[in-house]
Amino acid sequence: MMSLRLLGSIELPAHAKDGGFDHAAVHHGSSRLYVAHTSNDDVDVVDSSSDRFLESIHGLKGVAGVLVSDERDLLFTANRGENTISIFVAGREQQTARLSVGIRPNGLAFDPSLGLLLVANVGDSNVPNSSSVSLVDAGQKTVTGTLVLPGRPRWPVYDEVTGAFYVNIADPPLIVGIDANHPSEIRETFEIPSKGPHGLDLDPRARQLFCACDEGKLVTVHLDTGEVRLIGDLSGPPDVVFFNRALRRLYVAVGFPGVVDVFDAGRMRIIEAVPTEKGAHTLAFDYRKNKVYVFLPATHRAAVYQDD
Repeated sequence: MMSLRLLGSIELPAHAKDGGFDHAAVHHGSSRLYVAHTSNDDVDVVDSSSDRFLESIHGLKGVAGVLVSDERDLLFTANRGENTISIFVAGREQQTARLSVGIRPNGLAFDPSLGLLLVANVGDSNVPNSSSVSLVDAGQKTVTGTLVLPGRPRWPVYDEVTGAFYVNIADPPLIVGIDANHPSEIRETFEIPSKGPHGLDLDPRARQLFCACDEGKLVTVHLDTGEVRLIGDLSGPPDVVFFNRALRRLYVAVGFPGVVDVFDAGRMRIIEAVPTEKGAHTLAFDYRKNKVYVFLPATHRAAVYQDD
């Protein structure tokens, strides 16, 4: 069964140094796709209607995390090379704030009802208690708190039903839940039966998290019952995942061997491994158009796929 159909590719700026691409997100109101071009200290901007490169936002040292709030028309970046986050007006790329957070900020999640941004700080192994999350009031543009984590964080997501953030912890392999209304402590902890929880996304209808682990395993966590299930094998160590709510498919970027695993959430099995390019560990998803963008570091392009 074929799922993803290749439409073409978008040429992006060449890499200025090692590093390639990292997180990416789509602002659906302006049809703009933003991708962290870490090697250039830039965020590249793509028109997702015409699939063409528009411009780059410069001066974001070591940018890794990118997140969009469609509800509030905001773009957030985690600038890992300078321990800051930036807040922009999405669609206009107007920076409104740059705030100092923890050490090596990476993953981002946002509660649009409270205007609360969670920043997952990877930390430094030589600095005790530096693996943490920072909480940022996006309206007031202030850091409101810090919570130390039990290990190095990876990807976070927000669930509006529970009103909680969920954060992958690489080691020990955990997912922790943090109440957005009371983010000063960890509310719940799920033990993950595979090493290196990495990519994370939410199926809100089925009330489950999809967790892709470095060991090459896919795990689900049911948020209502707390049940943790080891679902099966991936093509290799994964990174970014996105869930397609309309088609009920999960896309998992696997940098080596260089594929996107397509997982059918209805049948709970992988239906396709789409070849991309070695090292292509990150992707973005436009849910209005059912388009998947895979970022190809060796050729500094974005491959564009249609899911039918």
